[in-house]
Amino acid sequence: MGSKLGQWAFIIGVLLAILVGVFAANLQDSTKGTLTLVLVVLGLVVGFLNVSEKETTPFLVAAAALMLTATSVATLQSIDLGVNLGKYLAGIVSQIAVFVAPAAVIVALKAINTLARD
Repeated sequence: MGSKLGQWAFIIGVLLAILVGVFAANLQDSTKGTLTLVLVVLGLVVGFLNVSEKETTPFLVAAAALMLTATSVATLQSIDLGVNLGKYLAGIVSQIAVFVAPAAVIVALKAINTLARD
């Protein structure tokens, strides 16, 4: 049951992050805040249920790369092909980082706990 819940949390989290990233400019602040909270909770679920001890290092490297990319969204916002593509890309990357960050914290804490026990 736990792995299915984690898989669904991941799928829903990624899809929700994409949708919020695309439509962020049109959302009310309260709605955006609620959706951000949902992304954080889904990220926590993914961190607890989806990442095994063997997957810890690759996950943390990928999460760090993603969050570093999210910090450079200003560059993405300058991409304009007539449809504000950069704005949408920046929003999506930012929201995926919001989703991945809590999972990364949980996985990192689990790894530190494992190292401290050994």
